[in-house]
Amino acid sequence: MDLKKAPFYLDDAHIAWVEKTLSQMRLEEKIGQLFCPIGYSTDPEYLDELINFHIGGLFFRDGAGEEMRKTFAYAQAHSRIPLLIPSNLEAGGDGAATDGTPYGKQMACAAAGDVKYAYRLGKIACTEAAAIGINWAFAPVVDIDRNYHNPITNVRTYGDNPDTVLAFAREYMRAATECQVAVSLKHFPGDGVDERDQHLLTSVNSLSMEEWDETYGRVYKELIAEGALTVMAGHIALPAYQEYYNPQSRGQVIPASLSKELLHKLLREKLGFNGLVISDATPMVGFTSAMEREKAVPLAIESGCDMFLFNKDLAEDYEFMMAGYRNGLLSEKRLTEANRRILALKAALKLPEKSAAGTLVPDAESLSILRNKQHVEWAEELADESITLVKDTQKLLPVSASKYKRVLLEILGDFPSNERVLSQVKEELEKRQFQVTVYEKENFEKGVDNVKTFKEKYDLVIYIGNVENASNKTTSRLNWYTFWGQGNNVPWFVGEVPVLFISVANPYHLLDVPMIKTYINCYSNNEFVLRAVIGKITGESSFKGKNPVDPFCGRPELAY
Repeated sequence: MDLKKAPFYLDDAHIAWVEKTLSQMRLEEKIGQLFCPIGYSTDPEYLDELINFHIGGLFFRDGAGEEMRKTFAYAQAHSRIPLLIPSNLEAGGDGAATDGTPYGKQMACAAAGDVKYAYRLGKIACTEAAAIGINWAFAPVVDIDRNYHNPITNVRTYGDNPDTVLAFAREYMRAATECQVAVSLKHFPGDGVDERDQHLLTSVNSLSMEEWDETYGRVYKELIAEGALTVMAGHIALPAYQEYYNPQSRGQVIPASLSKELLHKLLREKLGFNGLVISDATPMVGFTSAMEREKAVPLAIESGCDMFLFNKDLAEDYEFMMAGYRNGLLSEKRLTEANRRILALKAALKLPEKSAAGTLVPDAESLSILRNKQHVEWAEELADESITLVKDTQKLLPVSASKYKRVLLEILGDFPSNERVLSQVKEELEKRQFQVTVYEKENFEKGVDNVKTFKEKYDLVIYIGNVENASNKTTSRLNWYTFWGQGNNVPWFVGEVPVLFISVANPYHLLDVPMIKTYINCYSNNEFVLRAVIGKITGESSFKGKNPVDPFCGRPELAY
């Protein structure tokens, strides 16, 4: 392991810090450094409990910027070795702080058609995250969205074209590097082929070796060559390479996070990656179902992961790791290698000197960058450039209150954001003098409209598809509240009044609503997108986005 070479590029002083720190660490600290748990409370006593395990990193879901800044400042001040502080910085500064800038999903950047939007995504996400003390982006997502049934990839990706994924991910990484934030390419060896979610089982990338080399492999190889500091190992199997390197494993579904063949032979030797490998979240069933956890915890490190993400129970997992070391499942060699890479990453991010200077976490003045004027303007531009008119074969657009006064507005999906999305869309329509009726499930129980009654009540129906990208789902399809086709939720009325569908999340809903002849993809549901799309359907601005995936799902009839 040459720390002077890619991706760490450490000088003699930093290498000396790594080696000195490593030589002074007790076994308990070396075991603890392997862990990056998720925090569930900002209470100091709770943080002390985590820090007492000598953890190497600490992850929190987004919270208010000032609260998170203080939390990270406390954790860093009480850790002997500086902490890695990661965050899912996939869509903007709001991945780090709830008061950060909601820029847009990766697919929105691709739909806008210029790599500058991916650079801006990285710049916004990483500058705002750094302002509260975050130094590691669990991004960019370099999965390729090859299967429209996959419930976890879609808008998180840059689309279905490997060239686009590579070009846009490269620009995100350039911005992150400028912000002194490490990237983590994910989810190796690549999600988006299987239609199943690794949160619920060990999913499978079923490509042949040649197909993988030309797609996912090329993306990883080039980004590794350009200096990506870390890679996240998914709980995703790659049978072609697994069996090539180990014929005896034929028929076994082995997640990359537990595969020496994929992590050592493929990632390190073939692709030349010398940086840090972190597992994906280990409470996922894709990991937990592979073997007994007592074995899986140490074997994840022995197989090639350098850090272990999240826990079923930190105390228990720590004991499993320690026991694995003492009984030989985790070798001294791998324990030392993993710790050396962890420390090297910290050195590459200049955490030792920041610790000495007391600047690991910026002061409160840094929060002024959250949702600043430039970042908001960039978010507004992305919304304008990315929203895509997929089809309008009924020639409905633009719509106006003079022609379609009475609107039935329906939202599909069951997410906490529903209320916010619905409220803003209603408000934007009413600003333009539309008379809006919001459909509620309770309407179904109040009786069923016949054709005459429905046409007397409404001139236009607008559906908002808000089926967000979320883990632990077997599908991201549309669900309806109906009884033998009755009720005004299901689109039985497409032949009676004009119907418009706006998807603010999943780009593949045409599969379930082929009868709707005007369909729009927005890729994100933030306030800037919602404002922009209403302006576009009313003719105040044009549609500019291009499809980064096939919204017709390979079915020609959906285009009509």
